[in-house]
Amino acid sequence: MAYLSLLRAPHVARLLLGSWVGRLPSAMAALTIPLALRRAGASYGFVGTAAGTFAIAAAVGAPLLGRAVDRWGQARVLAPTAVLSAAGFVTVALAPGHTFLVLLGTALAGAMTPPLESCLRVLWPEIAPRGRLETAYALDSVAQELVFVAGPLVVTACVAVQSPVLALLVQALLGMLGVVVVATAAPSRRWKAATRSSHWLGPLRSPLLVTLLAALAGTGFAIGTLNVLVVSYAEHRPVPGGAPVLLALNAGGALIGVLVYGARSWSGTPATRAVLFALGLVTGYGLLTLLPPPPYMHALMLLTGVFLAPLLTVMFLLVGKLAPPGTTSEAFAWLVTLFASGTSLGSAAVGTVLQHTDQHRAAACGVLGTLVTLAILALGRRRLSAVHAEASEAPEAALPADA
Repeated sequence: MAYLSLLRAPHVARLLLGSWVGRLPSAMAALTIPLALRRAGASYGFVGTAAGTFAIAAAVGAPLLGRAVDRWGQARVLAPTAVLSAAGFVTVALAPGHTFLVLLGTALAGAMTPPLESCLRVLWPEIAPRGRLETAYALDSVAQELVFVAGPLVVTACVAVQSPVLALLVQALLGMLGVVVVATAAPSRRWKAATRSSHWLGPLRSPLLVTLLAALAGTGFAIGTLNVLVVSYAEHRPVPGGAPVLLALNAGGALIGVLVYGARSWSGTPATRAVLFALGLVTGYGLLTLLPPPPYMHALMLLTGVFLAPLLTVMFLLVGKLAPPGTTSEAFAWLVTLFASGTSLGSAAVGTVLQHTDQHRAAACGVLGTLVTLAILALGRRRLSAVHAEASEAPEAALPADA
């Protein structure tokens, strides 16, 4: 099995597990912050403000921390950010009824979220066995899906044992534990970015990389519409388990898709595969506009997930190849930011559409996001393929800034 041989490689299991544990707080925060504030008597308006503060701070902080990693190395950034982010969560836990301290804590916890995603992704080319890089990125995608499955379960367990305050404290500890595991591993300690120029745009000086990130934002937009659409769908139809079941099926489809993708070798260029997966995503979201009865909706949720994770896996590979020398960590951090921003915009857009029109038009918003992704990837396929081939032939060579 490709995955088993990859996990047996030196450092892989440790870094993957440490990164996974350290990423759990981000998945938990969407529940712990609202639950803790509501328990303290906060209004829904303030709950939304606090949750939004965390999300915005995380989106702004990610590329800045990615740039810091490229400049000073992983351990020097991961260690202090883990402590500061944990301090933010503890602040909210100890003073959930104090407006200023809650906003300060959520901003600190979000902005200082340890950049474990980008740190792991820049290490994959070094620790993955030869010819297994795409399998490594696929395994990374599997771990990311499991983060958003396990995070809410940990919150549920903490609330059942005591309260949301305990969940906030637990996620602070998990973040620091994950960082300790990763930052003390030999590959992380010795990793150094290639010599970089002082250009203020960093990786964004590559127009082709910016184009790729815009395509990813379109996919994030589609995911954001789905998160809200299934809630409305479940309110009007007898869906056993409601919206969470539909989202779980979507996550299950993503796991199936990426496990199959990473378990074998594929012909053709990554750019071509990205176009095909984006086409599959457009098809799935297009069928969702029919809003069929629950049994068929279950199948469609699986279908949309099947194409999502393989598409993200190929995106990871291309971002790593397109980032100008010395900016890879920041490039992966921008990937996180653009995807999260697209998701937020998609959720806001579909909410507005649902309020003024109907579910079919709301579902069409998701199609729009996937079409943006498909159009960008299709138009840039040849250039993406050419740059990827150049980087693969000379992996140590610096790519031109205008690649």
